[in-house]
Amino acid sequence: MSTEVLERPELKDADTGPEMFHYVRKEKIAESAVMGTYVVALCGETFPVTKAAKPGSPVCPKCKEIYDSYRE
Repeated sequence: MSTEVLERPELKDADTGPEMFHYVRKEKIAESAVMGTYVVALCGETFPVTKAAKPGSPVCPKCKEIYDSYRE
């Protein structure tokens, strides 16, 4: 299973912390960005791709935990 850090940040109030990015299936990223379809993150959240994560961006803790368990 191939995944990549993504896309739709969780919008947070300024005082609650930084936006979070999710892991989703790599092949679904371009489709969502072009067609506006929804993707499903490893943590189960669904959303359309609106932007890509930059190196060092915060990642959803649930997605990271699931992704790391696949790598073991």
